[in-house]
Amino acid sequence: MRSLVTGGAGFIGSHMVDLLLAEGHEVVVLDNLSTGHLGNLSHLENNSNFNFHEVDVRSSEEIKPYFEGVDWVFHFAALADIVPSIQRPLGYIRAGADATVSVLEASRLSGVGRFVYAASSSCYGIPDLYPTPESAEIRPQYPYALAKNMGEQCVMHWARIYNLPSVSLRLFNVYGPRARTTGTYGAVFGVFLAQKLAGQPFTVVGDGTQTRDFTYVSDVVKAFFDAAYASVSSEIMNVGSSQTYSINRLVELLEGDITYVPKRPGEPDCTFADISKIKKLLDWSAKVSFEEGVSLMIENIDYWRDAPVWDPSSIEDATKEWFEYLG
Repeated sequence: MRSLVTGGAGFIGSHMVDLLLAEGHEVVVLDNLSTGHLGNLSHLENNSNFNFHEVDVRSSEEIKPYFEGVDWVFHFAALADIVPSIQRPLGYIRAGADATVSVLEASRLSGVGRFVYAASSSCYGIPDLYPTPESAEIRPQYPYALAKNMGEQCVMHWARIYNLPSVSLRLFNVYGPRARTTGTYGAVFGVFLAQKLAGQPFTVVGDGTQTRDFTYVSDVVKAFFDAAYASVSSEIMNVGSSQTYSINRLVELLEGDITYVPKRPGEPDCTFADISKIKKLLDWSAKVSFEEGVSLMIENIDYWRDAPVWDPSSIEDATKEWFEYLG
C-alpha cells in the first residue's frame, strides 16, 4: 500500500505516519511546516518507505505528481487554534476549504482509493445534547471551527458528486506526545506541561469543572486507519473516548498549584462524543484510559521544555480579541 499524509509533520499526522509505516505502507508526507515540525519525523530519516516533501497543499498543480499510485490519503493539513483564527480568518478559511479542495482534486484525478479527513468536534459549538451525536446542529463559534467544517462539506461533496470514497472523522480533544508547542495560546496540555516544567501554577479557566472528551492520539490514528481499511463511504463519525473529564481532574493527575483565569465566551462547559456510530460501522473504540494517557504525557514532558510558559497576564493579552469578538 502507498499512503499520503498531508500535515504529516504535525501532531496527529506524524503519529499517523508512524502507524502506516508499522503496517508496512510506503508513506508520502506533504507539509509546508507552517505548524508542523521536522523533529516529529526525525526518527524516520533512514526509513526507505518514508518520503517527505515540503510543499503547500493549496498549490494544486504542484502537489499532483505526489498522488500518483497512492491508495489512501489522510488529510490533516490545517491551521490550528482559536485566537489566530479570529485574528486571521481568511488564512483559516483558505486552509480549511481551498486546501481541502486542492487535495480532493489531486486524489480524484489520481484515482485514490480512500480519502479520510480530519474534521473537528468544534463544529458543534455549544451543543444541546451530551453525548453529542453526529446529527447535532452545526454551530461554529469561531473561524477555526467554521473552516474545518467547510472542509468537511467539501469532502462529502466530492464523495457524492465524484464517487471519491471518503470518510470524515470529527475529533474530540486529542492529546498525546508531540502536541503542538507553538507561541500561540492554545491546547490545555501544552499550556499545563510547560507550566509544570517551569514550576509555575496551572492557569485553570473558570472554576475547572468544565469537562472535555480527552482522546489519546494512538486511539485517534487507529480510527483513521480503520476508516481507510473499511468499505464505508460518505460517512461522518465522531472520534472520542466515550468519557468526559474535568480540568480539575487533569490538574489532580499532573499535580501542581492552580491560578484561575476568566471563563471564555463560545467555549462549551462539556465536550462528550457519542461514538455509537463509529462503534457500529468500524468496531472502533478508545483503548487508552485518561489516567494512562496523562502518565504517558508526563513521561514525555521534556518535549515541552521550550514551549512558552503562560501566566494570567500573558493569557489576558493573548485572548483579548477572543473576548472582544465572541463576548
